[in-house]
Amino acid sequence: MKKLIESIKIFFNFIRFDIWRITSAELPKGKNILYNIIKTIYLSVKGYTNDKLGIRSAALTYSISFAIVPLFALISAIARGFGIENIIEKTLQDTFSAQADMIPTIMGFVRKYLETMSGGIFIGIGILILIYSVFNLFSQIEMVLNNIWQVQKSRSVLKQFTIYFSGVLIFPVLIAVSGGFSIYINNILKSTFLFQLFTPFVKFLLVLVPYITSGLIFTLVYQIVPNTKVRFINAFIAGMIAGVLFQFLQSLYVSGQINLTRYNAIYGGFAAVPLLLLWLNFSCLIFLIGAEISYTSQNLRNFDYVLDSENISNRYKNYLTYFVTYVIVKRFEQNESPYSVEDIVEKYKMPIRIVNRIINTLKKAEIISEVTTEDYRKVFQPAIDINQLSLKLMESRIDMRGSELFLESKNEQMDAFWQKMLQIQSKTDKITETILLKDL
Repeated sequence: MKKLIESIKIFFNFIRFDIWRITSAELPKGKNILYNIIKTIYLSVKGYTNDKLGIRSAALTYSISFAIVPLFALISAIARGFGIENIIEKTLQDTFSAQADMIPTIMGFVRKYLETMSGGIFIGIGILILIYSVFNLFSQIEMVLNNIWQVQKSRSVLKQFTIYFSGVLIFPVLIAVSGGFSIYINNILKSTFLFQLFTPFVKFLLVLVPYITSGLIFTLVYQIVPNTKVRFINAFIAGMIAGVLFQFLQSLYVSGQINLTRYNAIYGGFAAVPLLLLWLNFSCLIFLIGAEISYTSQNLRNFDYVLDSENISNRYKNYLTYFVTYVIVKRFEQNESPYSVEDIVEKYKMPIRIVNRIINTLKKAEIISEVTTEDYRKVFQPAIDINQLSLKLMESRIDMRGSELFLESKNEQMDAFWQKMLQIQSKTDKITETILLKDL
């Protein structure tokens, strides 16, 4: 029993600390993949709490509930213009099989909504409400994804409007094309002898179609909606995981509907509503968990030494700050191409979080400056004559940046202590002012 407890402690210690001190460059390919999977799972679980995904999924559920009829109305109006309204409705029923009974009801509301909106005084107000509802929903989704990706700035309103409504315009056409293609392939297969031979395999593929379709939809959203560059492979992996979970939720919902009759006495005709909202909430949660997976899997390198970076001592931070400045200065002195953040991280095996933090400090202190190369790489060079950049000058630039002496003359003992500290510091400065960083 003691050995088991000790093994569990060692495992949790490895997950919390040791695994983050091992970089990808130090591992063989197979082991690196395994470690990356463990890191992604750990960070996604941690991100669930840190990013408050439970609360955000509830807020997103409310936004979708508010916008579902206007969104379907817009899609239906576009589909009607192309003459494919029936195809869209059937595809929606197939895609959301768990809500097959609700789709006709919603489409009934949609038709009434469009009829009301298309006549009389309500036409202008109706169109405005429709556009606002759909736009607000997509804005909420982008805001949530930007928060997960730690993107501070959203797209401009004009760009949001262009992207969102282009997507809504193309969506019905893609659905119709894919639906027609599926029917065409199905007819071809049924008319050939090979269909009989490969029937089990074809049936297996047909079972996979909803999973693949859901996964690809999630993939597109994860890659396009966040206002940052998302690699396709990371969006695809997260999208497929979310797609499988979504289809699993569909199955659970169908099972739940079987036991729905016992709630008829409580909710009457609205018995399906609580279960629908629950399904919608869990669907949003799956969507956000997938977004968290896409973010963590793409940014694993940023989490190397994550706990050490958050708990770094002041002495070691100062040492690393001097060292990063030193390698930038030496690169300049030797007339070699300047370093980027990635160059420093790769050559000296330093955590990218710490390097970024140090670079920002040095830039604010005007010790280094940022230069953009012809191939749009951001590199860094000294902002001070390297023949004058002493340890004292660098220390004073960093330590004296910010507000000082705002408590002067508030307390005599405090003022006296400040003067004593300055006297001690002046003795150290006499030594460090003669030592140039490039000469170390």
